Amino acid sequence: MSDNLNTNQNDNDLSIPIKAAADARDVVALVDLIDPLPRSEALRELLHLSVEDRVLVLSLVPAELAAQLVEEAPSETAADLVEGLTAIRAAEIMDELDSDVQADLIGDLDEDNAEAILSEMDVEDAADVRRLVTYDDDTAGGLMVAEAFSFSDTQTVGKVLRDLASDDDDFERYRGQHPYIVDEDGKPVGVVSLRGLLTSKRSDLLTSIMTPPLTVPVDMPLFNLEDLFDEHAFLGIPVVEADGKLVGVVSRAAVSAAALERSESESLKRQGVVGDELRSMPTWLRSRRRLAWLSANIVLNILAASVISAYEETLLAVIAIAVFLPMVSDMSGCSGNQAVGVTMRELSLGLVRPSDAFRVWLKEVSVGIINGIALGILIGIVAWIWKGSPALGLVIGLALALNTILAVSIGGVVPLLLKRVGQDPAVASGPLLTTITDMAGFFFVLSLAALMMPWLV
Repeated sequence: MSDNLNTNQNDNDLSIPIKAAADARDVVALVDLIDPLPRSEALRELLHLSVEDRVLVLSLVPAELAAQLVEEAPSETAADLVEGLTAIRAAEIMDELDSDVQADLIGDLDEDNAEAILSEMDVEDAADVRRLVTYDDDTAGGLMVAEAFSFSDTQTVGKVLRDLASDDDDFERYRGQHPYIVDEDGKPVGVVSLRGLLTSKRSDLLTSIMTPPLTVPVDMPLFNLEDLFDEHAFLGIPVVEADGKLVGVVSRAAVSAAALERSESESLKRQGVVGDELRSMPTWLRSRRRLAWLSANIVLNILAASVISAYEETLLAVIAIAVFLPMVSDMSGCSGNQAVGVTMRELSLGLVRPSDAFRVWLKEVSVGIINGIALGILIGIVAWIWKGSPALGLVIGLALALNTILAVSIGGVVPLLLKRVGQDPAVASGPLLTTITDMAGFFFVLSLAALMMPWLV
């Protein structure tokens, strides 16, 4: 068996032997093929299978291994994997996941499937998940785990040490947490360090060695959590409800992962990729999502092209202008994208709001004027030397300067305006900026050329 396993693992594609083992309902062979692989590689092989075969594999392998594969997948793909399983099997896999991952999965499922799975889970665990899904994703409540390593303020050091030494598998869920001390109302009143526990008498009350805890409210946003973990070396921070009761713990790892996911998501949205698209998804679904964005861009590009059409005679009379049209629009677009990037960054950090649009505009205009003049002079000199026409250099330089000022103004303000009307600025800012800078760039160049026609021909 081991010789065959090694041979299979040296192949580029293990999906064929995995499928064969699944078809034969050979659980031992499936585990031997999948378990030794890094989880990202195991997920890759799973996604090479058909939807039916993926469900079969997850139904056969041990729940712990299935949970690791589900947890490795992007959220939408993970939900698709779980959705194909029976409610009983899905609940078994859920039981192997931390409560924050459980909540993310349940939140991505349709209501009927979610309720069917929750009804098969432990009552207390299901209650925790139902509570967690009510919090916004990028808040302490949405990122926390409900399992908190907490003890009553009437207990002793010996009680904590006995729990630390226990063989209880559930203790693994408290990794990275210090013991939190709560009063009779469930409110955190202190935290103890492992060093303090080991150097104290077993009979000592926890209250005698505890220090005041740092807590965060359930609605604290992600950017504030990032700052907090930057300021403190904690691996986890207890989370409290409005009444002060301890409801979970948010970890440094969860905050870092959420920040990275947010950054990747915004980057993909700016490129027109909406959702957790993977090539293992149905072709029609991927095509429909992309076409929604691309179709809108066709309309926007037609508007930009209409400006060129309106100045066709000018373009024909001074054909050299055509060389510089894409330069003006592209360079202005780059300046505008810089402004978009800064605004998106400040939005994510909570440093600006839609009400700050005028202040942002003033800041960007000042930068745009300086950069516009500098870039205009540079490209104007290039046009003059290249085509031997100082008038053409003046037209191109002035057009780029004006378009740069316009581009940074739009790039800085449009994300805020989109946010105000409830649209996703990461998705819509790029196409709007590109269209406006193209139209304005073409207009500035061609209209200035029409005014200076006697000196250009």
